[in-house]
Amino acid sequence: MDQLSIVILAAGKGKRMYSSLPKVLHPIGGEPMLARVIHTARALNPARIVVVYGHGGEQVRATITDPDIEWAEQTEQLGTGHALKMALPLLPQAGKTLVLYGDVPLTRVETLTDLVAAAGSESSLLTDVVANPAGYGRIVRGAHGIEAIVEDKDCNPEQRAITEINTGMLVLPTARLAGWLGELNNGNAQGEYYLTDVIALSVRDGITVHGVRVADSWQAAGVNNKLQLAELERVLQQNQARELLLAGVTLADPARIDVRGRLSHGQDVTIDVNCVFEGTVELGDGVSIGAHCVLKNVRIAAGTKIAPFSHLEDAVVGADCRIGPYARLRPGATLAEKVHIGNFVEVKKSEIGVGSKVNHLTYIGDAAIGSGSNIGAGTITCNYDGVNKFKTVIGDNAFIGSGTMLVAPVTVENGATIGAGSVISKTAPAETLTVARARQVTLTGWQRPQKKG
Repeated sequence: MDQLSIVILAAGKGKRMYSSLPKVLHPIGGEPMLARVIHTARALNPARIVVVYGHGGEQVRATITDPDIEWAEQTEQLGTGHALKMALPLLPQAGKTLVLYGDVPLTRVETLTDLVAAAGSESSLLTDVVANPAGYGRIVRGAHGIEAIVEDKDCNPEQRAITEINTGMLVLPTARLAGWLGELNNGNAQGEYYLTDVIALSVRDGITVHGVRVADSWQAAGVNNKLQLAELERVLQQNQARELLLAGVTLADPARIDVRGRLSHGQDVTIDVNCVFEGTVELGDGVSIGAHCVLKNVRIAAGTKIAPFSHLEDAVVGADCRIGPYARLRPGATLAEKVHIGNFVEVKKSEIGVGSKVNHLTYIGDAAIGSGSNIGAGTITCNYDGVNKFKTVIGDNAFIGSGTMLVAPVTVENGATIGAGSVISKTAPAETLTVARARQVTLTGWQRPQKKG
């Protein structure tokens, strides 16, 4: 579609959102509505994408930084026709222009492809059929296409019975835009220039307007308030859950999963209830995710089991690992195969080798742990002196006793054993036992202090 231009209207304030955030930046499925519309538009391979921005423009442009986007500013919000007029200097004379909206986030690529194809070298309009069309412009069809859009207040009884309505998404021959938009007037109750008035001009000039009915009303649904945003979020999540099920993923309850980004998976993946996936998440074959887990920008290899209430972010997990319950992998955590991370264990910016175990109540930060090592309960890598971070290195087949403090920078060599309760601040030699704790003393005759009076 090298002759296709796409203009996305995104200048509205969104008063009914009751938010300082521009309406088109409110998230759905983990990304701003406008970003989702741009992603859909880009799938059509247009020659250009122009976003018309206005309210909160600096914030909008700071959020949407895609280099292929061209920007047109609408300093005054004078209606959709006026908004498209602001984009005219960026549009060529050849080809056709598809108009989309930054607050209509769930339109499918296939629907827009059909809309563009239906236009040919003429015009096309996306319509919807609803049970209750009150308040919407009615589509009046003739023998050769759409003849008019009649606003609800102007309908006669026969027109008021029509259930096909205007969605606002349309395709127009670009060469005609300047003339048609120049003819628009704002002689209406809102004092705005309506883009839908172009339909009548197209018909007047003998250019057929082909109507394309959307398959699902939610594809054409816009967001004007938080309730509508929440309703479309549920539609999106239900659609994504359905796609996962059809692709072979086992979901304990399709109504209780949130994918707020991109989730890819292998075969025989199982996901329990109330899990949230953010950013880019990759699940290998046979991965199991327990209930109430949050995974953000994570890659998990085949056969790994994540127990309930675990939180993983910007981490890489090898094959056949066991994580959780109540485990936290923070950014930079990299686990090899067959690693065990147990309950209430936190790992940050650390590499853990094949088969090593960190099973209980432990903090591992800025560390490198070799293969086959065992880290006892309550171990802490003391990596921060209040100003700088330092690294702890633990070799292969080391055994760290419970309650050990490893004061970085420090090294525990291969095969070393650290006695429980030690504070290690110097190198622990290979294949030896190192103990660093005060001698136990019992004071006879000592009495516990008592409250006075």
